[in-house]
Amino acid sequence: AKRLKRKRIEDSGGIRPRTKNGEDSNETKDTKHVSSTTEEDHSTKNGSYPNSRSDSRNRNTTINSSSSNHNDNHKKKNSRQMNAPRGKHRFGRVMERVPCRNKPRFSTLSIALPGSVVSNCQTRELKTQLVGQIARAAAVYHVDEIVVFDDKLSTERPNRAFYSSRHNRDSRRQEDSRRHEDNTNNKPKDNDTEQPYEQQPRKKSDPHTFMARVLQYCECPQYLRRYFFPMHPDLQFAGLLSPIDAPHHVRAEESSRYREGVVLDKKGAKGSLVNCGIRGRPVEIDKVLTAGIRCTVKLDPKVYGSPGKIFGTVVSPSAPREENGTYCGYSTRLADSINAVFDECPFEGGYDLKIGTSERGDQSVDDDSFSLPNFRHSLVLFGGVAGIEECVDADESMKIAGSESRKLFDEWINICPFQGSRTIRTEEAVLISLARLSPFVARNVEKAVVHAVPSKSKEVDVEFSDESPSDESSDDDDDSSSA
Repeated sequence: AKRLKRKRIEDSGGIRPRTKNGEDSNETKDTKHVSSTTEEDHSTKNGSYPNSRSDSRNRNTTINSSSSNHNDNHKKKNSRQMNAPRGKHRFGRVMERVPCRNKPRFSTLSIALPGSVVSNCQTRELKTQLVGQIARAAAVYHVDEIVVFDDKLSTERPNRAFYSSRHNRDSRRQEDSRRHEDNTNNKPKDNDTEQPYEQQPRKKSDPHTFMARVLQYCECPQYLRRYFFPMHPDLQFAGLLSPIDAPHHVRAEESSRYREGVVLDKKGAKGSLVNCGIRGRPVEIDKVLTAGIRCTVKLDPKVYGSPGKIFGTVVSPSAPREENGTYCGYSTRLADSINAVFDECPFEGGYDLKIGTSERGDQSVDDDSFSLPNFRHSLVLFGGVAGIEECVDADESMKIAGSESRKLFDEWINICPFQGSRTIRTEEAVLISLARLSPFVARNVEKAVVHAVPSKSKEVDVEFSDESPSDESSDDDDDSSSA
C-alpha cells in the first residue's frame, strides 16, 4: 500500500492524492478515528466495554496510519529538496557567478596597513577574525595587492597568561623532567621523537607574519590549501574565517575559463600536469614548470563537457584582469618599514598615486570638487592605532617627521569626517575607505580602457622591436659599434 501511495504521489507531481469526494485521505482517516472514539465513549457510558483485542487493533491501525503519513510527508520534503535545482532558495536565487564588468582593467589597487593592529586582540580567534574581515573587504572591492608593513610600534610579547597556561605548563614540566633524566643518566637528549601537534607548546608568532599568513590562506583556493599551507599555529582557527568566494575560487563542476592550479610532479606529452581542482582530471599545460609552484591556467570552456585529457595554457596572473576585468585575488607582501612599502613596489615605475588616510586630512570624499587623477598603480595606506604620523616617526629610515607625513602622499584624505566615535579601527577604516573610493576608482578604470586600447599594440611592438634591446643584446651592439 505504501509503494502504491508513493507511486501515486510521484505520478501526481508531488501532490497528495485526493479521494472521490474531494477530501484529503488523511482527513477521512481522521474522521474515521474520531467516529470510532465517539462510539467507544458511548459504549463506555452505557456500561458496555468493547473487546480489548479489537480496541487494540483499532488503535494500532490509527497509529500506523498516522506514522506512515508522517513518514511519507517527510520523504516528500526530502525528495523535493533533493530534486530542487542547485542555487535556488525560497526567496530567490543565490548568485552563482561573481558579476564582471566585461571590460579590461590595466590599473591596479593596493592597500598597505601595519600588522600591529592584531596586537589589540586578546585571543587568537579574534585575531583570525580581524584578518578575515580585511581579506573580505579586499576581495569585495577588487584589491590587487595587500602590503603588511612593520610600523615599529608593536609591543606584543608573550604575557604571563600565555606562560601560565595549563598547556604550556605541562609541556615545560615534561621538558624539565627530560632534562633531569638526561643529566642524571649522562645521555644526550633524544630529539628524534616529536610530540603530537596537540601537545606541542603554542608559540606566539610575529603579528606581521601572522597577518600575512592568514591573508594568503584566505586568498588561496580551497583545493590548493593542502599543498601550500601545512599545519601551523597561526592557522589554528582558520575554520572561523568566512570564505572570500572570489571568482578564482571555482567549484569542481564550474566551467571557468581561468583556474588556479599547482604543478604536479608528473609530465604529459607536451608539458607538466597541473591540478586545477577538476576531480580526477589533471590539466596538461603547454610548458614544463617546476613541481609545486602555483600557476594560472587558461582553459576552453568546451573541454568540461568532453571526455579525455584536458589541455590548457599557462598565462600571467594578471591575464584575467587585463582581458575582461575578472578579479582573481590579491598578492600579499611583507615590508620591514613604511619606507619599504614605497621602495619595494613590484610594479614598474612604482605607485603613481599614493593616498594617505588620516582624520587630519586636508580634503574629504564628501567635497564636491573631490576627484582622483588618472593612475596606473595606486596605493591606499592606513595607519595603526596611533595613525600614519606615529608610523613615520617610528621609522628611522624616513627623513621627515611625523607631522610632515602629508609630503609622502599625492592625496591626504579624511575618509569619514564628523565621525560619531573617537576612533575608527583599522579594519573598519579599510572597509569604509574602499567603499567610498570605489566609484572614483571605477571612473579611472573606464578612462584607462579608452586610452589603453590604442596603446596596447604599441606596447607589443616595442617589446619585440630592436629599439629597446635586452641586456644580452646590448653587449653585442656595444661591441659592434666600437668596432
